[in-house]
Amino acid sequence: MQNSPVERTAAEAVLDDARTDAQQRVIVDAGIAVQDSTNTMSAVEYLRRRDIGADVIERVLLEPHRRRSGS
Repeated sequence: MQNSPVERTAAEAVLDDARTDAQQRVIVDAGIAVQDSTNTMSAVEYLRRRDIGADVIERVLLEPHRRRSGS
């Protein structure tokens, strides 16, 4: 039995969200590494150019205690 178009679309949306989250995590981790190796402004620019939201940038770069574990 084949999934309906609605079910297939919902499943694809979940996979797309997971993929986007994983990609964003890699970018944010790289931005944190830029901050550690150079400076905060370079990290801000790195993240902004990769379409990371200002709220995320502020949280991960200026409030490291609020980062998710492992970052």
